[in-house]
Amino acid sequence: MNPIYLDHAATTPVHPEVLEAMLPFYTAFFGNPSSTHSFGRATRTALNRFRDSMALSLGCLPAQLIFTSGGTESNNMAIFGVLNANKQGKKHIITTQIEHHAVLHPCERLESLGYEVTYLSVEPTGLIQIADIEAAIRPETALISIMYVNNEVGTIQPIEQIGHLARSRQIPFHVDAVQALGKLPLNLGTLPVDLMSLSAHKINGPKGVGALYISKNTILMPHIFGGSQERKRRAGTENVAGIAGFAKAVEVNLPKLESSQLKAAEFRQIMVSTLEQQLGSESFIINGHKEQCIPHILNISFPGVTTETLLMNLDLDGVAAASGSACTSGSLEVSHVLKAMKLPENVTASAVRFSFGMGNSIEQIESAAQKLATIVKRLRTT
Repeated sequence: MNPIYLDHAATTPVHPEVLEAMLPFYTAFFGNPSSTHSFGRATRTALNRFRDSMALSLGCLPAQLIFTSGGTESNNMAIFGVLNANKQGKKHIITTQIEHHAVLHPCERLESLGYEVTYLSVEPTGLIQIADIEAAIRPETALISIMYVNNEVGTIQPIEQIGHLARSRQIPFHVDAVQALGKLPLNLGTLPVDLMSLSAHKINGPKGVGALYISKNTILMPHIFGGSQERKRRAGTENVAGIAGFAKAVEVNLPKLESSQLKAAEFRQIMVSTLEQQLGSESFIINGHKEQCIPHILNISFPGVTTETLLMNLDLDGVAAASGSACTSGSLEVSHVLKAMKLPENVTASAVRFSFGMGNSIEQIESAAQKLATIVKRLRTT
């Protein structure tokens, strides 16, 4: 049995060109980029080249990119960095109830330190309303943090509109774009965003490396100390091999963004149509916004069958899927995202997320959908 991997929103397989780009920095170019000798200078030159390449692809200046250990660190750096740099004593944050825990948990920590956080609700589609954000803004609002694409249901938030609102009120705006990179066009030179978190392993790059974009007018206080790396904004020897892989993943994926999304849309349609044929369109529910969504994430509920049982049976049948965020998929709790969307209990308790990407084929999707339908039929009759 050949296993079928449909959990690309959690992590993706490393592209062969990415691995090839990384290997020299484990062998020939091993110097510390902060060292002044020739070994260090060679690595520093390569590091600068990778930063330049990524900045060009993202439409920003190289100096506006800080390399981190991943999306979680980038989110933490953005949130704590902006608030710690605030000289006006503002202690109010606006975010949503459907953020990744890499945003929600820092916000909870800040609440314990005396900050106030407004957790905005969303529509049943997972979409935030601009009017709700505007109503939540106070004179003491120090930061707005809203994800671009929800990692569980794929709903795309109106980031450009939110950004213009934040700019009009002179409030720093942070965007967790971990699920948007490589899926949506990102031009940081024109997008009204002050901070943006990115991660390599969602776009066929290595785990353990990410980036934080910081606009030129945004003041950020570092929260890791011990060196002058990354223009004194993030101490610690840079993960040069990881950054090489990240830069190559961006180089490989961004030019084929449109074709990749068309392929994901095809996979999505095949899975849905197969389930309709096998189970009937009334026997399952697709969660998330129907239009404002990325096609590679497909969250489906099968009322009457529990998520845990579905995932276990799928895994035994060689299909890897998920209940939601990889950071919480080991938990048996119902997704906080689906709860925030105010979906019925029989929907939230039976949701499974499928996500498509490199290595998937039409044959795999058809096979996975057939197996899924068979499992649901069996479970509903026992």
